[in-house]
Amino acid sequence: TRRIIMAEVSAKRRRSEGQASDVDSAVVLYSYWRSSCSWRVRIALAIKEIPFEYRAVHLIKEGGQQLKEEYANINPMKSVPSIIIDGHTLAESMAIMEYLEETRPANPILPKDPFLRAKARQLAEIINADIQPIANLRVLKKIEADHQADKVAWSQHFIHAGFAAFSKVLEETAGRYCVGDEVTIADICLVPQVYNAKRNNIDLSAYPTIARIDAALNELPAFKAAHPAVQPDAE
Repeated sequence: TRRIIMAEVSAKRRRSEGQASDVDSAVVLYSYWRSSCSWRVRIALAIKEIPFEYRAVHLIKEGGQQLKEEYANINPMKSVPSIIIDGHTLAESMAIMEYLEETRPANPILPKDPFLRAKARQLAEIINADIQPIANLRVLKKIEADHQADKVAWSQHFIHAGFAAFSKVLEETAGRYCVGDEVTIADICLVPQVYNAKRNNIDLSAYPTIARIDAALNELPAFKAAHPAVQPDAE
């Protein structure tokens, strides 16, 4: 499935200012609608009003399209997301978002203050390193096949541990969002993880600040545009 996703505000602005958009129009995102890592990048692209072409990579059909040689040549890790931008190919959501921030600093997703930048990254990595990869599809398939483990119980354990830590850090950093009153990479990582927590029957009443921030973020246009339900490959 291929579809051009374009932020209307950005498109109108470019047309009104007569700016060329050859570079931006060449941005291609390889994504799966319910992949939390792909979701992060979609949010960042929407915040920064960067038009892109959506190329769906189904993680289950055909035994997993990400495992096929054609896609492995794009991303040797055989995972999503991957992005083609400025003539380069990049993978891993955090690396992609850092590249977007460095090359397109408008509508920033990191605070200016060095300490707050570090705190935003700390929160993002609690999810990126300590929750999501332990409970992703590849790991769940392995523990079920080799150890007959309960996938839901496994996921719940690590989500609870991560959310407890995340909530503790929020006591120091939270404003309207995770780090003060501006959206950062911490928020971008949080929303997809809360979605996955709900899919795993996590009771968010134990994490009221997370629940409050998630609700506020989901009202923002960029987060609505990036939601799995509105992606071209949504099922």
